[in-house]
Amino acid sequence: MGVFDSGLGGLSVLRALHARLPEAELTYVADSGHAPYGERDDDFIAERSHRICAFLLARQVDVIVVACNTATAAAIHLIRQTYPHVPVVGVEPGVKPAVAHSHNKRVGVLATPSTLSSDKYKRLIESYAQGALIVPQPCPGLAREIETGELDTPALRALVERFSAPLKLAKVDTVVLGCTHYPFVRPLFAQALGPDVVIMDTADAVAAHTARLCSTSNSQKSAKPEKLETSRRINHKSPSEVHLFSSGNPSHLAEVAKKWLGLEGSVSSFD
Repeated sequence: MGVFDSGLGGLSVLRALHARLPEAELTYVADSGHAPYGERDDDFIAERSHRICAFLLARQVDVIVVACNTATAAAIHLIRQTYPHVPVVGVEPGVKPAVAHSHNKRVGVLATPSTLSSDKYKRLIESYAQGALIVPQPCPGLAREIETGELDTPALRALVERFSAPLKLAKVDTVVLGCTHYPFVRPLFAQALGPDVVIMDTADAVAAHTARLCSTSNSQKSAKPEKLETSRRINHKSPSEVHLFSSGNPSHLAEVAKKWLGLEGSVSSFD
């Protein structure tokens, strides 16, 4: 299974995937040399996404998880067009479950400026707002600060406080973390927003959907004798087989993966 993000944020999805599919071989690409995607244009994001997907498919992954809200919004439709026979899972702000959960029908969405300005996000709101007040809050600079690997700094707290203030003013009772980086500073948002605000992210839902896809794919392969050996290789991997790649500093990715997730695996450079 291949997973990628603009940087370290997708580790939150990798963590959920590893917990739900402990025997799956996981290859994670952090495009940290070009992070954050939320401050890039769509053409650049699409080009990087295609490059990473080609790399993952060369490693014979059977599913690709785009563990980045910005890349999902900007490029997932192009990835699916290019690789129509490969299951591709994306992430998007969990507006639908947040609206269903909210008591006062006031929901905040914390995300990158690129995600909030995308057509995909606009369609998401049109489909699932259902009369609720959706308060979008762009968070420029937040993913970049999280990329440092330190999750409780004065600079980070200042950003969290600034981005939480409009949501408190709007009296939201539910907040969606619309970037895979943000779950790693969830405790800071919880402090800033207060105990009466529920914070939601979609990592577990993405992992559950991916697990269902893998189960279906492996069942189909098992029904074909010529694919049986491949299916066995996919289904019987050691829990320790996690391969990490970074277009930035591989040692930084290794350090953060160990510190944030307790995860150790081979780490290499990626162009």
